[in-house]
Amino acid sequence: MRFITKHAWRLDGTLVSSCRTGLFFLLAMPLLTACTTVPLKEGGTLSSYSRLSPEKGKLSKRRTYVDSAALSPLRTATIIPTSFTQAAALRVQTPDDRRLVTNILDRSLCIALSDRFYMVPFGQGADVTVRAVVTDIIPTDKVAAGASTALTLGTAVALPLAAPRLPIGLGGIAIEAEAVGQRGNQLAASVWARGANSISNTPQVSEVGDAYALAATFGSEFAKLLVYGQDRNGPDFSLPSANRIQSWFGGKPKHAACDTFGRSPGIAGRIANRLGAPPNWTDEQAQLGESR
Repeated sequence: MRFITKHAWRLDGTLVSSCRTGLFFLLAMPLLTACTTVPLKEGGTLSSYSRLSPEKGKLSKRRTYVDSAALSPLRTATIIPTSFTQAAALRVQTPDDRRLVTNILDRSLCIALSDRFYMVPFGQGADVTVRAVVTDIIPTDKVAAGASTALTLGTAVALPLAAPRLPIGLGGIAIEAEAVGQRGNQLAASVWARGANSISNTPQVSEVGDAYALAATFGSEFAKLLVYGQDRNGPDFSLPSANRIQSWFGGKPKHAACDTFGRSPGIAGRIANRLGAPPNWTDEQAQLGESR
């Protein structure tokens, strides 16, 4: 307690706030590792599962495969719009929420793949064709997400650090994806799952709030497999490309094909999401129809 009190004294300058901070951290400690466990789930959509690695990863569980030699000379890529398995679709109430999840996944894939490949619209010929399928979803509890947002905003007034998210009602998602060449040969594949946690995932008052954020994470991670030709989804301390920074701020993507999936909500949208706004308030994604 002595260390906590001393540290809080520096941050706030008052003994009263120091005591509050120490008490807060003691109460919050059990929450720090709270997360949703989502098992890997095969959806039967990959051309082969036999080449996948054993399960690995802590936050993002995954089994992966990549043929780096076959990928090396390839220069163009296209994305088949992401879909849901029938079982996963039944876990999301509305088509609009399903579109939010699939669209953010495709946008994330397209922007990240642009670091290496020239992205062409779906339906045009490309060296690499990428497709992802959502195989499972754990919906976010909107009431719990709202309570977590209220707690965070309330404590931000009195404490120098935000409160962790309440460890209840956390969502998650399971996805599988594959990249194939022009002859249908498997170039890369992944079966992936991740649940939200009470520290790094901001609550959004939406049934797909966590699935939306985690789908974007998957898009970036699977793209890395193709961009680097190896699984490099451990800690990444490299600087993002200019293309990704511009897209993060809501700017024009490097390749026009990525505009199919809309643009990032930008700073204003990200602030709104941090305040608990559901993604459909801020993400003006392309309305591509229920067929997705």
